[in-house]
Amino acid sequence: MEIILKEDVIGLGYKHDIVNVKPGYGRNYLIPQGKGVIASESAKKQLAEELKQKAKKLEKIKADAQALADKLTGVALTIEAKVSNSGTIYGSVNNVQIADELSKLGFDIDRKLILIKDVKTVGEHQAVVRLHKEVSVVIPVTVVPDAPIAAPEPAPAVEAPAAAEAPEVQDEAAAEAEVLENIDAAPFQEA
Repeated sequence: MEIILKEDVIGLGYKHDIVNVKPGYGRNYLIPQGKGVIASESAKKQLAEELKQKAKKLEKIKADAQALADKLTGVALTIEAKVSNSGTIYGSVNNVQIADELSKLGFDIDRKLILIKDVKTVGEHQAVVRLHKEVSVVIPVTVVPDAPIAAPEPAPAVEAPAAAEAPEVQDEAAAEAEVLENIDAAPFQEA
């Protein structure tokens, strides 16, 4: 089923895109919510006329997105996270934390426009900010521990057994073997 989107739908398309969706998704969600209309021939002609009239507005929107992208080009984020002794993060760093860090720097960007896989390790990662369907920016994200990682304590040194203790160990092993032989040799008794 072809649908003309009336607004941006994350993961599906942008306003005025013609997309193919399953009939149930179109009839039960997109159309009733006002997010799209059926792409009939008359609707497509109306869309083409509307796009001609809005071409200048769309260019301005794209130019604004490009200007914001140019400002974001030099931005690099450092996010502190609680880290275990092994270097893994408790939880993860996702688009919500990145949106918060960008807002601290003065960029008001919706978290839904930020694409990043959940980061579960300390180190360098990349987030993609999709400002327009033709404009996106890659932002480097560095995840660092909020406190220094404590080095694991070395295990206490174990002294080698003395030569005098070695025969006792052998005697214990021989005694254990003798007990096992007696158990195997003893007939089973019923109670």
